[in-house]
Amino acid sequence: MSVEFITTHKAPAAIGPYSQGTRGLKGADTVLVSGQLPIKDGNLVTEVKEATQTSLDNVLAIIEAAGGKLTDIARVGVFVKDIADFDAINEVYTNFFGDHKPARALVQVAKLPKDAVIEIEATALINDSLE
Repeated sequence: MSVEFITTHKAPAAIGPYSQGTRGLKGADTVLVSGQLPIKDGNLVTEVKEATQTSLDNVLAIIEAAGGKLTDIARVGVFVKDIADFDAINEVYTNFFGDHKPARALVQVAKLPKDAVIEIEATALINDSLE
């Protein structure tokens, strides 16, 4: 097998047939994090700013479980229920990442699992030899 499946109790368990995250083996340092709903303490967060923070925290927990850190995040995909929330999401996103600016796509979708307001996925590139 060339893929390691990453699981952490610090983020919600997958609600479908997918992993919280995956990591390539045999020297590959890429970590792919599945879309994270804004679930905190088992509850779906519905207020968009808190939901954005929760989904980002869940993404980071999975990356940290793989041995990475926030600055290893290279790409983020954001799926939103309502594009009118763009500014509110960007406010939280900017505070979360600070000067670190991963590539990002943000798109409105027709519907998200559990009728969530947001879902966030990420790709991290972890390489201790670069530090």
